Amino acid sequence: MKKGKVQKNIRSLTLCLALLSLITIFPHFCESFDYGQALSQSLLYFESQRSGRLPHNQRVTWRHHSALTDGLEQGVDLVGGYYDAGDNVKFGLPMAFTITLLSWGAIEYGEQIAAAGEYAHALEAIKWGTDYFIKAHTQPNVLWVEVGDGDTDHYCWQRPEDMTTSRRAYKVDANNPGSDVAGETAAALAAASILFRRTNPHYSQLLLHHAQQLFEFGDKFMGKYDESVGVAKGYYASVSGYMDELLWAAVWLYRATEKEEYLRYFLEKAYDFGGTTWAMTEFSWDVKCVGVQAIASMFLMEEKKHKKHEVILKQYRSKAEHYLCACLNLNNVSNVERTPGGLLYVRQWNNMQYVATASFLLTVYSDHLLATDQTLRCQKGEVGPHEMFAFAKSQVNYILGSNPMGMSYLVGYGPNFPQRVHHRGASIESYGENKGFIGCTQGYDNWYGRPEPNPNVLIGALVGGPDIKDQFNDERRNYIQTEACTYNTAALVGVFARLHQSQGDVYYNETPLIASS
Repeated sequence: MKKGKVQKNIRSLTLCLALLSLITIFPHFCESFDYGQALSQSLLYFESQRSGRLPHNQRVTWRHHSALTDGLEQGVDLVGGYYDAGDNVKFGLPMAFTITLLSWGAIEYGEQIAAAGEYAHALEAIKWGTDYFIKAHTQPNVLWVEVGDGDTDHYCWQRPEDMTTSRRAYKVDANNPGSDVAGETAAALAAASILFRRTNPHYSQLLLHHAQQLFEFGDKFMGKYDESVGVAKGYYASVSGYMDELLWAAVWLYRATEKEEYLRYFLEKAYDFGGTTWAMTEFSWDVKCVGVQAIASMFLMEEKKHKKHEVILKQYRSKAEHYLCACLNLNNVSNVERTPGGLLYVRQWNNMQYVATASFLLTVYSDHLLATDQTLRCQKGEVGPHEMFAFAKSQVNYILGSNPMGMSYLVGYGPNFPQRVHHRGASIESYGENKGFIGCTQGYDNWYGRPEPNPNVLIGALVGGPDIKDQFNDERRNYIQTEACTYNTAALVGVFARLHQSQGDVYYNETPLIASS
């Protein structure tokens, strides 16, 4: 046998052995994932977070009715809505962002959600939130934005069915403005109105009516809600201010109505409100600029009627591209950091929310690029839609178990997922099993510190996730990593549907851009 052929065979054998060793060490990297199951579980999660009187078709049976007197002290009916995370407070700003994300996902991927048999559940999850917002918007310039407060709530560890903590309700109005929460709630209602237009036109119009009033309220009486509702500041402070939410509301109202007044608003306010000047590397319950910039870019891509607005829309697009290129590590500076395992890393607390929203925006944007035969222009080169989608897929796969810990960070998915989620209801024996009252400190004494897994599985919850070194400590008290939030999962619903539909297509043969910065 010739020497060159021997060396070639040795090199091939060495490569095979290297690949085999990687498979042996990290077998989860070679898994295929059931995105349909992940989609179903993600929508089930919202039933775990419901507040109020639960319906007869409630599928999460370890939950029961709760907070049935919310708003009573203030003379309003605020029963319903969602608890945001592992506590029992209803925070209006993140709840509204959750509904906007769910609605946007269903607008973009409704056919795929329906093909998976989950469209009715998606609409139910959205309507549970929008029904509450209608109740909370009691007058044109009044919006109730919080029930309960974090300080007193965190003093107790109780099932929502047993709550003894304060249920005081807080509002914003003309004298105590909250343009950010009014804008986000307007965006949520406007986005949802698009979805219900065909199946429930009367309800769609009702949502749109409230959305328009809330936008006018937020625009006329400008101010940050956490300066009017001080108890929110320690939990959901509006660090970015309210201008991004007003642009966000205008964009969604334009999509819902096609009225020129809303288009003019986000074009004329683009510079002063930061839409064309803020280059961001996150999209979150607080920071909406990237969402506005992405949708404005899609207007530019798709609709010839916006040709006359292309100067401003191109400025929006440049900032949207900055964010997307930052996620792909293709800016010269200001890229999003990565863990050694390839996960986007923005900050320590609940990092998965940023991974989820990035995955969603990359997926949506890649589909719009594909539909219009365009590419993403980054400082380090152009990227095709297939590569963008492949990277989004790599982030989702990391979430579902393709990571150094071999851990699914979507609770209930796969054989290895967090067992001690920081969540009051999930961590205490269910009301169905034990209807006896469990007191405020009794929960801390008997349940909070238990080393055993939670008695109830919070299926579909996306927890905060690993640290910057891909490490995860599954302890109930480790709320930075083990607490889940509604807006985490909401961002993934559309992505799971898109991935489920695309299994086996060309996107799956693309190599994700996982080079570390």
